[in-house]
Amino acid sequence: MRPKDFEKEEAIRSIALRIIAEEGLENLSMQKLAKEANISPRTIYIKYENKEDLLIKLFIDEVLGNYEKAVLEGFEETMNFEEGVRKIWLNTFKYFKSNRQSYILMQYGKSSPLLNKAFKERNINEGDFFAPVHRFLKRNIKNGTIKSFPIGVLRALLFAPLLDLSNEYFEYKERPKQIITEKVLSDCCDAIIEGIKL
Repeated sequence: MRPKDFEKEEAIRSIALRIIAEEGLENLSMQKLAKEANISPRTIYIKYENKEDLLIKLFIDEVLGNYEKAVLEGFEETMNFEEGVRKIWLNTFKYFKSNRQSYILMQYGKSSPLLNKAFKERNINEGDFFAPVHRFLKRNIKNGTIKSFPIGVLRALLFAPLLDLSNEYFEYKERPKQIITEKVLSDCCDAIIEGIKL
């Protein structure tokens, strides 16, 4: 890819993420994106088949890889359960706080067929991303540290509350007092850990 093409690609992706975050996914159109990126709509259609194709590529190429890298920073699958979950929670919350656009796209992906379609198109199987977390959970099931739920259930128990707390954090950013403090986050993490442990 030539440097100029790479710059256009970067502009398209960052502007698309900004529009989604500021105006909502329903307000993202290829025409609007082209206008804000100061390029012709044809240029976008050369790189992306349609809006869905753009979103799939944004999710896989821009969001998922960076999210995984941030969540796994300093995490070891051999950590004890409490330490490992706390590391995952703090890393995830830190990433979301700094990447609201990515958080919003992930929330959209959760409630649409977009994620499954993206995974099928790229031949991504469950466990391809976050494999160390999956092994960490399996090890803790085997050791009798935590309840023996399927990995998908454990992921939901661990991450769904964190996604909702992140949403509350963003909601309260515009209000006089932030309710999602480090202490609240830590106390919620403790509650989740205790709920999953045997």
